[in-house]
Amino acid sequence: MSKTKKLILILAGVVVLALVVLALRPAPVSVSAFEVAAEPFVEYVEDEGRTRLRDTFTVSAPIGGFLRRVEPEPGDPVEAGQPLFRIEPSPAPALDARAREQARETLQAARARFQAAEAEYDNAQAEARFAANEFERQQTLYERNLVSATEMDRAQSARDRARSAERAARAAVEAARFEVENARAVIEIAEGERSPDEERVLSVASPVSGVILRRDRCCEGVVQAGERVLEIGNLDDLEIQVDLLSMDAVRVRPGMRAEIDRWGGEAALEGRVRRVEPAGFRQVSALGVEEQRVPVMVQLTSDREHWASLGEGFRVEVRFVLWEDDDVVQVPSSALFRRDGEWHVFVIENDRAQATAVEPGRRSGLRTQILDGLEPGQRVIAHPADHHRAGMRVRVD
Repeated sequence: MSKTKKLILILAGVVVLALVVLALRPAPVSVSAFEVAAEPFVEYVEDEGRTRLRDTFTVSAPIGGFLRRVEPEPGDPVEAGQPLFRIEPSPAPALDARAREQARETLQAARARFQAAEAEYDNAQAEARFAANEFERQQTLYERNLVSATEMDRAQSARDRARSAERAARAAVEAARFEVENARAVIEIAEGERSPDEERVLSVASPVSGVILRRDRCCEGVVQAGERVLEIGNLDDLEIQVDLLSMDAVRVRPGMRAEIDRWGGEAALEGRVRRVEPAGFRQVSALGVEEQRVPVMVQLTSDREHWASLGEGFRVEVRFVLWEDDDVVQVPSSALFRRDGEWHVFVIENDRAQATAVEPGRRSGLRTQILDGLEPGQRVIAHPADHHRAGMRVRVD
C-alpha cells in the first residue's frame, strides 16, 4: 500500500473518531444568566401600616339632657369655638293615672295649706298692730310717770314678739305659695313637653380647628353626661403606624427614610421614622402564628397636596430604608449556593460554568450585595440547579 493511501486512511480514521467524539459529547445545558452590574442598591424592611392622628379630640355631652340634631357630618371642616351641637333640659316625664290623681290631691292640699297660712298671717298682722298700739300707750303713760319701767319693758317685749310672729307668718305664706306652684307644675306641664326657654339651652363649641372624623350621635334624643357625640382631628398632623416584627424593628432607628407605597396615589410618598415604641405586643397572624410586633410611627414629609386624599385609618405599605448606595455590585439571591461552607456562584466563561467563591453582603428582596469575588460585566447563572456542575457546557437562553 502506498504512503498516500495510508495517509488518506489515517485522516479518515481521525475524522470518524472526531465525529464519534462529537456525537457522544453531552449537549450544552440551557440556563438563564444575569450580567453582574454595579447599580443602586437599597436594603429595606417592608410591612403594612395604617394612617393615624397623634391627637384627636372627643367632644362629649357635658351634662345630661335632650340633644338637638347634630348638623356637622364626617369630613366637614370646623373652626375652634364653632358651635357643634346644643343640649336642652330633658322633657317633663309622663305620669300614669295613679300618679296624676296623686298630683291633683297634692295640689288641693297645698292650696289648703296656703289658705291656712294666709289666715295665720292675718292674725299675726292684727296682733302686731295691737302690740304696737299698746306699746305707744304705755310709752305715753311712762313719760308721765304713771306706769313703772317694768310695765314699759313688758309692752316693748310684746310688740317685738308680735312683729317676729308677723314675719314668720309672712314667710309661711310664701312657702305655701311655692308649694302650690310646684304642685300645679306637675299637672299643668304637658307630658313630654320640651322647655321653650332658649336661655337654658347649652351650646357646645369645637375645642380645636380641624375636620369631623366621626359622628356617634346625629339625631335628637336624650343624652347622658359624658356620652361621646363627635370626634375631631387635624388631618395635617396625619402620620402612619406600622406594626413591625420585633426582629425587624430593632434595625429601624428614628430619622430613617421611609417610602410609602400602594396608598392609592400614582407616586410613592416620602416619610421619616418619628418613633419606635419601646414596648411590643403579641399578635396572632392569619395562619395562627403568634408574632411579637412593635409599633413604629412614620411622619409624612411629602407636600400636603400630594396626599390630600389620605384620611385617618387608611391602609398603606411602608418600606423602611436601612441602607442604600448608588454603586453596588449585586446578583440575584437565587444565584448563590453553598459549597464547603462557602458561598459560590456559577460564572459563565467560554460557554462553560465555573464555580467561583464570593463574599455576599447585604440582602434586599431578591438581590444580594457581593463584596468580593465578582466584577461588573461577568455573567452568572441566575438559577443554578442540583445537576449543574463546574466545567459543564452551558447555553444561555
